[in-house]
Amino acid sequence: MDNIQSLNFNNNYYSDQNLLNIDTNFLNIEYFFNKVYLFFRQFFGLSSSPDTGTNFFYTFAFVGDIFETIFYFLIILLIIITAYCIVRLFEIRKKEHQHLKHEIEEYAHHQKEREKNLSRGEDSGRPRNEKWEKILQYLFSDTEADWKLSIIDADEMLFLLMDQLSFKGESLGDKLKAADRDKFRNLSTAWEVHTVRNRIAHEGTNYQLSQREAKRVIALYEQIFREFGYI
Repeated sequence: MDNIQSLNFNNNYYSDQNLLNIDTNFLNIEYFFNKVYLFFRQFFGLSSSPDTGTNFFYTFAFVGDIFETIFYFLIILLIIITAYCIVRLFEIRKKEHQHLKHEIEEYAHHQKEREKNLSRGEDSGRPRNEKWEKILQYLFSDTEADWKLSIIDADEMLFLLMDQLSFKGESLGDKLKAADRDKFRNLSTAWEVHTVRNRIAHEGTNYQLSQREAKRVIALYEQIFREFGYI
């Protein structure tokens, strides 16, 4: 009888202990994270031995280090790309400034020679072009309206030149579209100055034009006209 009671006591003891173990496992945070780790290990095919939840934390710490390394690499790459773009931008601006300075100096040189010839009653063997001289007067005026007018008049001269060259089209834009680059080497330049003229005509007073820019544009018109001996 005592043996039976002892056996029952032992069974009850182990049963209670198992229940306590089950409850303890579910309340154990390390046990819980270890189970999560086992799930991801099986899902992603990881081969490490998951004896304890410590492997879980080590694995995520390792993954965190990888992402941190990638993050810093991307930051460094972004800084390099930004620095390269800034350097290239300054180089392009410098080249544009040098080109513009060259165009203005060349134009100023031509104007000085022209003024000398005009003062001596000469014009380099060319007939006087009163319309072009009027354009230059507008250009060297002190008002923005005259600078814009010089470009508009120069564009009209370009239209007449294209007409003499027998390019078909009702407007200058149509004639430029019909132009052959082999016969008109400065075709892209003509499009550039004509675009400026259109902005002046369409935007009116909202279009801001400096005398420096006006001189650059007129110098391009002059380059076109001199190609065909128009001035």
